[in-house]
Amino acid sequence: MHLNTHTLLALLVGFLGMESAMAIEEPKYEVHTSQAPFELRHYAPTLIAQTLVEGDMDEASNKGFRLIADFIFGNNLAADSEQAAKIAMTAPVTVEPQSSKIAMTAPVTIEPQLGSAQQWRVHFVMPSQYTLATIPKPKNSAVTLHELPSKYFVVHRYSGFNTEARVQEKTDDALAWAKQQSLKVVGTPQLSRYDPPWTLPMFRRNEIMVEVAAP
Repeated sequence: MHLNTHTLLALLVGFLGMESAMAIEEPKYEVHTSQAPFELRHYAPTLIAQTLVEGDMDEASNKGFRLIADFIFGNNLAADSEQAAKIAMTAPVTVEPQSSKIAMTAPVTIEPQLGSAQQWRVHFVMPSQYTLATIPKPKNSAVTLHELPSKYFVVHRYSGFNTEARVQEKTDDALAWAKQQSLKVVGTPQLSRYDPPWTLPMFRRNEIMVEVAAP
């Protein structure tokens, strides 16, 4: 059954209200290098649900969140039956700007404008209990499932609100640290957010993530 926005928000509030009793799963990784507020992390392979949406950063984040939340809260078909299944919420919610430019041959210089893009990929990492064969399948074709291999990311962690200018500033800082560490950037910067929107700014966990080649 398709869920409307009010139902989704009510379910999300109820689910996140249980966080003190049940931890929300996050992607698994190992820290390769740490130099606060920066880290080089090696992430394990992951399964994600993603959607492509239009709009500015906040508008796209909200659209993408609603589409994927609709999927995990029941707009799906379980792999072993014709019934819907609820999938546990995970963190973070990640947005990545999409370029309309035709891909070029290497080398490519990335000039990210993470805060001002108009098309975005929004994704949730799925709980580790699932594989592509066992996870419920989305009914809405706008949501797709993908397996990602292990990857290295430079990560810049910070708190507070995410304005376009602030996101771009943190992205520039992450890229500068990657250059300082002699790491080769191979992916578009992403913004990952771990907290519900009512979280106080000083308690918010935000991360700029930039994929780099293995050191």
